[in-house]
Amino acid sequence: MVRLTVAQLLPALDGGGVERGTLEVARQLVRSGHRSVVVSAGGRLVADLVQQGSEHVSWPLGVKSPSTLRWVWPLRRWLAEQRIDIVHVRSRLPAWIGWLAWRGMDPLTRPRFITTVHGLYSPSRYSAIMTRGERVIAVSETVRAYLRQHYPELPDERVKVIQRGVDPVAFPYGYRPSEAWLADWRRRYPQLQGAPVLTLAGRLSRLKGHEDFIELLVRLRARGLTARGLIVGGSEARRQRYADGLREAVRARGLNDAIVFAGHRTDMREIYAVSTLLLSLSAKPESFGRTVLEALSLGRPVVGYDQGGVGEVLRRMYPAGLAPVGDPDRLTDRVAEVLRDAPPVSSEQPYPLQRMLDQTLALYQGVSQAPR
Repeated sequence: MVRLTVAQLLPALDGGGVERGTLEVARQLVRSGHRSVVVSAGGRLVADLVQQGSEHVSWPLGVKSPSTLRWVWPLRRWLAEQRIDIVHVRSRLPAWIGWLAWRGMDPLTRPRFITTVHGLYSPSRYSAIMTRGERVIAVSETVRAYLRQHYPELPDERVKVIQRGVDPVAFPYGYRPSEAWLADWRRRYPQLQGAPVLTLAGRLSRLKGHEDFIELLVRLRARGLTARGLIVGGSEARRQRYADGLREAVRARGLNDAIVFAGHRTDMREIYAVSTLLLSLSAKPESFGRTVLEALSLGRPVVGYDQGGVGEVLRRMYPAGLAPVGDPDRLTDRVAEVLRDAPPVSSEQPYPLQRMLDQTLALYQGVSQAPR
């Protein structure tokens, strides 16, 4: 094994699937004896990253402004001075900065350049930067199909599917929260007791399906089905108007007693475990669906739209939870069926985190030793 220095580039480390995946790979690099560096604008996950043995360089490579181009030259110098072996970019604007810096270096000595396509971005020249990697990681078969459709010039042999994974230690099947956590949860949200709890997890963004979730609760109530809705996710300052609109919609539909906004939480394992059912209702197809996988890994049923990575995971792990996109009646039917008699979730784990980590580090090693 060759000891590598790997730099991962992304906008920030505040939270989310991309950020958590970055930390997981960084931790595995350190455990395997490599040097791990993450370049981002910072955020609440930096402390965890550093505590696990990685380094952090605080550069705002994801700010959508022409002034961000000023980081190309410092990054180029830094890559050479630090003898970086692998540059792994995980988002489009940092990818552009990273690629422009990398392109201007000596082809015989510069790092190897890897991209991960985490999202089903709108096809464009801007998004095409994610296909410029010497190797392009697709986080699901859904993403590979997207790349084939929209970027047919990208050779198949440069694309490597490395599906996201979940740690069975962090999300053990059948997990139950501690009595102390449960007592605090009941004190904080007494309105969630005594009825099935339907949870929608994700930041307060128009794409995450909150309107469909509210409509679902209205339709369930009209059928005489008592349920409570739990919306977990923070709102960004630029989306505050949308968040306020959601709360107003809940009031207008007479659901103040039925829907709780919990904001950003770091105890998602516990929240999944006390939920009767998790919902995944994104308006656009997602590349993978980490929240779906985490809930299923705990043994909690999930109902989600049959599209993208969510559909891919559900078809393999819980087909009873598939619902057609854009059909509120059939969504309500499916949720009512699962609430009435949920098929058990299998304890088999087809998406283990360790496999994802092993495949990623093997890719790093293979690329580092491949002919230039």
